Amino acid sequence: MKRAGVIAILILAFLGLADSAYIAQHEMSGTPLLCDINNLSGCNIVVASPYSYLFGIPIAEYGILFYSILFVLAALELVIFDQLLRRALQAISLVGVIASLYFTLMQVFVIDAFCIYCLASAFIALLILIFASFIEPLPRSAPSAEPLTV
Repeated sequence: MKRAGVIAILILAFLGLADSAYIAQHEMSGTPLLCDINNLSGCNIVVASPYSYLFGIPIAEYGILFYSILFVLAALELVIFDQLLRRALQAISLVGVIASLYFTLMQVFVIDAFCIYCLASAFIALLILIFASFIEPLPRSAPSAEPLTV
């Protein structure tokens, strides 16, 4: 199960990388994104908003970095089987889900437009977190020891 979870993370990280690279490539070239899916056709509005940049860098480029790191960590985990790598996968995927939640809320409440590629990335990040928690569940807190009374 652990190996299958890591392979799933590897595949999902590749898909997230492709998704982020697609958005970044269109941002750099200035060409509009293709997104005509019912109410999720606001990709170009979201990408053109001032909220799509953090410290002057497009969010999509952070996505490329995020998914690249996860891809490398998952590939290494397939070869090395290290607890530190599993913990890093869990921590980084948790950060990604928190960031995705923030950016999704920005789309809903501030930008008032939805980007199918951004939502796909958020869903991929969530799936990676789920698989990362299955490859080695987070430890449960140990029950506190009560002092002995004489």
